[in-house]
Amino acid sequence: MTDENEENDDEEAWLQLRPVEPLPSQCCGSGCSPCVFDLYHRELARWEAARASKDRSLLNGEEPQSCPSRLSPETFLAFRISAMDKLTEDTYRVRFALPRNSQLGLRPGQHLILRGKVDDLEIQRAYTPISPANAEGYFEVLIKCYETGLMSRYVKSWSTGDTTFWRGPFGDFFYKPNQHGELLMLASGTGLAPMVPVLQSITDNAEDETFVTLVGCFKTFEGIYLKTFLQEQARFWNVRTFFVLSQENSLEKLPWSYREKTRFGRLAQDLIEELVSSCRRKPFALVCGSAEFTKDMARCLLCAGLAEDSYFLF
Repeated sequence: MTDENEENDDEEAWLQLRPVEPLPSQCCGSGCSPCVFDLYHRELARWEAARASKDRSLLNGEEPQSCPSRLSPETFLAFRISAMDKLTEDTYRVRFALPRNSQLGLRPGQHLILRGKVDDLEIQRAYTPISPANAEGYFEVLIKCYETGLMSRYVKSWSTGDTTFWRGPFGDFFYKPNQHGELLMLASGTGLAPMVPVLQSITDNAEDETFVTLVGCFKTFEGIYLKTFLQEQARFWNVRTFFVLSQENSLEKLPWSYREKTRFGRLAQDLIEELVSSCRRKPFALVCGSAEFTKDMARCLLCAGLAEDSYFLF
């Protein structure tokens, strides 16, 4: 074999080791760091350095540091589905098992990335666990399925005992007890998810005297997620819950316990101003929902007198 052939074979071998650029569908769009494209460019730089020095050992890199459950933002880990509960026609609460009663290691409000595969197309989406941050041996997520969603097709194929793959944690909101006088939580649909562990961390801590006003926006009364949990939380001295239903118009159809704290229509400027003024202490707002909901709430909060550093958009 000539030197030229050897060089061609060697170049072909290096090209086979070159990282494959992710497809757009593999990015969840949540601004995670590192994103799949960050990981790709990191691996590409490592590959280029290894090829330049002709040292394949440089491709191995260093093992990322892990949290108690071995979670890593860069590496997907397998978790088994231990239970699936259909909450509404299109929304599931799914429980995943953790090994040996370990804890997931997320702070309240942080999220994970789920990897799925449909028709040989890899997809990734962000979900926030709704289980308590100190839950042992499991974590739970709230997943809404859409008729035309690729990840929804993947989730609908799940059965108890199946294995799923997650990486994380991600998220820039870090709650500290008594950091704010009052939290004003504005959630639409499954945007309730990041509010749940934050709220529970407050009511679980007898020394945390933060007031909480939680506003959940749903289409119908039947569509309200986690009713039992929210009713239990509302019994605490420092927690208020309100609901805004866009497709209901009769208080008489609601249980008595919901009538005084339910409005119809959409969460708009007038109600935001009423909520802000009724807060018992200066509020810090948390907002989670669709992109349109989040944008509208940010505008309403600014008009209600809150500064940009007085709210966080999940």
